[in-house]
Amino acid sequence: MTKSPKLDPARLRDATRLVHGGTLRSQFAETSEALFLTQGYVYESMEAAEARFKGQNPGFIYSRFSNPTIAMFEERMCLLEGAEAARATASGMAAVNAALMSQVRAGDHIVAARALFGSCLYILQDLLPRFGVTSTLVDGSDLAQWRAAMRPETKVLFLESPTNPGLEVYDIAAIAEIAHANGATLVVDNVFATPILQKPLQLGADCTVYSATKHIDGHGRCLGGVVLSSKDFIDKYVHNFLRQTGPAISPFNAWVMLKSLETLPLRVMHATRSAARIADVLAAHPKVRRVVYPGRSDHPNADIVKRQMSGGGTLIAFEVEGGKEGAFAFANALSIVIISNNLGDAKSLITHPATTTHQRLTPEAQAEMGITPGLVRFSVGLEDPDDLIEDLTHGLDAVGRRGLAAE
Repeated sequence: MTKSPKLDPARLRDATRLVHGGTLRSQFAETSEALFLTQGYVYESMEAAEARFKGQNPGFIYSRFSNPTIAMFEERMCLLEGAEAARATASGMAAVNAALMSQVRAGDHIVAARALFGSCLYILQDLLPRFGVTSTLVDGSDLAQWRAAMRPETKVLFLESPTNPGLEVYDIAAIAEIAHANGATLVVDNVFATPILQKPLQLGADCTVYSATKHIDGHGRCLGGVVLSSKDFIDKYVHNFLRQTGPAISPFNAWVMLKSLETLPLRVMHATRSAARIADVLAAHPKVRRVVYPGRSDHPNADIVKRQMSGGGTLIAFEVEGGKEGAFAFANALSIVIISNNLGDAKSLITHPATTTHQRLTPEAQAEMGITPGLVRFSVGLEDPDDLIEDLTHGLDAVGRRGLAAE
């Protein structure tokens, strides 16, 4: 019987890699990837165990370190991202924390874009200073500020692009050059763009992090994160940090993410097409003061978007007339779109950053990030865009109506 030729991942495109890449089949030759719910592994002899722990005999030791199902998820993410190595984590914030903390020690310095998710700001401003690591926040769009913030002790530059929730887009290649000229690394949180629309490693970043909880799962089910980089970077910084500190993803969650990757391009591209259409409708509505969408020509960083992204993404930020009262009236009148602080779901979700994800920031810090009382963040899902447009229009019709909350 003629044996089928082995797939060469290097010759495959992303959509095919996300269906077949990294698959490890057991002796049962299953079609779907197996779920290995096991904590430990059996050795044929004490000598075999010794060799495994010394790294002389490849294989699995303990599922806090590695696991066959988790390894498949990591390998598939590597193929998609164009990375040499990856390590999955229990959540997106565990991935961010590992990527940053594993590289620094007392006396070191981090430069980061000011527009960050609240938990990322906590790591930089509250957690790391306890261990003697300082940070400087800059306007991510201003390359001069990045250069001016660099010090001899600067070890890491960190940014999100597009940002949460203002959807600013930063020049990753230029910021990577600044990092490397000063002997530092660049870590990019790419969760809003997804690896379908932007690949930071190809733009010069040293490390990419994701909250797999978002688009990668895509159905609001499981928490997870992943750190991707070169093999040298993962071996030098991330692997042992995760092994010793233990923020391990469960094999079940990794299996869910693994299966979700099969449909990631379909989901992201459908939602992106819908988002582009919806953004145009919102921009023309009289009760919307401004719309920020990376796919529009009026985006402040449209030239960078065109250069480094292949689509505008699934998120829209827009400011509703009437401040907080207007934003609340609008969101409360929606029937299809769900109020939730998550994103990247099959269901369309909306949140009010000033009172949820970024509520711990001072009003001055919120204003500096463009978070106004009327700003909402809309994550476009997989519903029919016409239904979403009708729902959003109905919600906007409620803005300014007195007594809506009592109805």
